[in-house]
Amino acid sequence: MPETADKIPEKTARPATDGSRAGFPFSPVVPALSGGAALAACQWLIYVYAPLEITMGVVQKIFYIHLPLAWWAFVSFFVVFAASIAFLRGRAARWDRLAAAAAEVGVLCSGLALITGSLWARHSWGVWWTWDPRLTTTLIMWFVYAGYLVLRALDLPEARRAMICAVVGIVAFIDVPLVFVSARLWRSIHPAVFASRGGGLDEAMKVTVIACVLCFGLLWAALIWARKRQLDLRARLDALLVEEE
Repeated sequence: MPETADKIPEKTARPATDGSRAGFPFSPVVPALSGGAALAACQWLIYVYAPLEITMGVVQKIFYIHLPLAWWAFVSFFVVFAASIAFLRGRAARWDRLAAAAAEVGVLCSGLALITGSLWARHSWGVWWTWDPRLTTTLIMWFVYAGYLVLRALDLPEARRAMICAVVGIVAFIDVPLVFVSARLWRSIHPAVFASRGGGLDEAMKVTVIACVLCFGLLWAALIWARKRQLDLRARLDALLVEEE
């Protein structure tokens, strides 16, 4: 029975040919199309159902894109954290590839969250950027995971690079809960989304933002799925090349 190429140290191992160990057996097209269609439908919720905010007007609608991007960035980095732990426990390369895919999507989402947040801040606060605790910790988080991706691109032995990235992926997650609680730990001008006492969102706004978060979740899953499959296929091709040599 041929061995699988799922363990990093086994350079001459033969890859699986049925796709069950090398990646996801199904296509990410379904969640991508579903998420795209649902997000298109959410435009009605954003521009018709949700009321117009009195102070900011239509600019406030950026919030329905900004918040889902930020939340799914957090989820992405949690996946990096969990996959890194799984890799250190079993040394299975599939967990390393999942961490890589999640980190790329997380950096994309958090970068877009920073950009949309700056657009919102320019109208609300009169500046593109301020060193608010929430914004500062989010920017630090983005740089940490961008550095993680740079580390993954270094020309190091595969097993060593995966080990180092797993450790960094675990340690880097410290900043993620810090971003979430920063507005409560320190004096912040960042608005509270679901305030426990006063403030917060109108009921129609809550429904809209929850719908947008769920729709973005489908697109997020499709991106993770597609990128993980690409990395799995690349690993299979690399194993075949090593076998031929």
